[in-house]
Amino acid sequence: MSPKNVVFKKISKDKSVGVYMGKRDFVDRVDSVDPVDGVILIDPEQLRGKKAYVTLSCVFRYGRDDDAEVLGISFRKEIYISTRQVYPALQDKEQGILTKVQEKLLRKLGDNAYPFFFEFPDNLPCSVGLQPAPKDVGKHCAVEFEVKAFCAESQDAKVRKRSSVGLMIRKVQYAPEKLGPAPSVETTRDFLMSDKPLHMEASLEKQTYYHGEPINVRVKINNQCNKSVRNIILSVEQNANVVLYCNDNYMKVVATEDSGHSVESGAKLEKVYTLLPLLANNRERRGIALDGKLKHEDTNLASSSIIKDGVLKEVLGIMVSYRVVVKLIVGGMMGSSEVGVELPFQLMHPKPDAVKESEVEEEMVFEEFKRTYLKGMPEDEDEGNANIEENV
Repeated sequence: MSPKNVVFKKISKDKSVGVYMGKRDFVDRVDSVDPVDGVILIDPEQLRGKKAYVTLSCVFRYGRDDDAEVLGISFRKEIYISTRQVYPALQDKEQGILTKVQEKLLRKLGDNAYPFFFEFPDNLPCSVGLQPAPKDVGKHCAVEFEVKAFCAESQDAKVRKRSSVGLMIRKVQYAPEKLGPAPSVETTRDFLMSDKPLHMEASLEKQTYYHGEPINVRVKINNQCNKSVRNIILSVEQNANVVLYCNDNYMKVVATEDSGHSVESGAKLEKVYTLLPLLANNRERRGIALDGKLKHEDTNLASSSIIKDGVLKEVLGIMVSYRVVVKLIVGGMMGSSEVGVELPFQLMHPKPDAVKESEVEEEMVFEEFKRTYLKGMPEDEDEGNANIEENV
């Protein structure tokens, strides 16, 4: 039995327009970004002389929509929006360059199907959001992308929610092919009433780690001072900087190792500790940055942000970085003190194996996104991506 090519499908409530897309994750390779392509299916009888449009938008949310209604202010900022008219078509279908998936969809859906195509600008951020508290409902602080189809008298006319449909997509980034040097750091601390210092070295095996991959930290301690190291604590810290509107910083420890190891005066220690930062161990913690999430799908800790040359960091919405912190608890007669070092690193997705379009199989399976309304949301409200995947 041949592999199936999954196509994502969502139809407006009045059946006037529908969106069909071959994928929902689009990769930013730093020097280029996957184009957004798909097919819009229209029902001429439902359109009743109206035109059909499709938009690609990037939105930064920094508050819930229900809070915005109560306070009378908007917690939503459009970073980018582009609109195309798909019906009546402005050019013949055969004139454009189509992907293999688009060609197959056009053949399958018939004469009322029209292709669309968008290219991401170079300066757009990747999909990322801050994890809400377990009891929070609705949308919170996040950078989101959406493909939306609608019918209206004109591009600027008021759109009935029943005549529009939106499909959330993600802009993701994979680890760069050229990796930097493995981080390493050392520090020497002198103490009062001690002739010799405390020396510590810490290093990682590489600069870039993949989600779910253990991080081995090599620690070397040469304790020549007259104090003892009572404990060695290691942690992975995630720093999420909301740069678009307020420059807030959220520093969260996403993995920790309290070793309980000690190093007496005049002794040495060399040991490798292992840390494993996972969302599974941090699901109840508010404010942790996550990769953009599609409803009914799991996600992971946010990937490290990579800033392209010439792009202002202020337009990136939420910038994410990681570091390993090694902390020594040093005891003495006057109480304890800390000696620490930091090792910045990248947490990314590995680059997947490329699938050539020529290898796409003819058989298609449509994943239909049926509407399931969010708690407290009116029936006519467009819930975006509140859907359940189901084979058709």
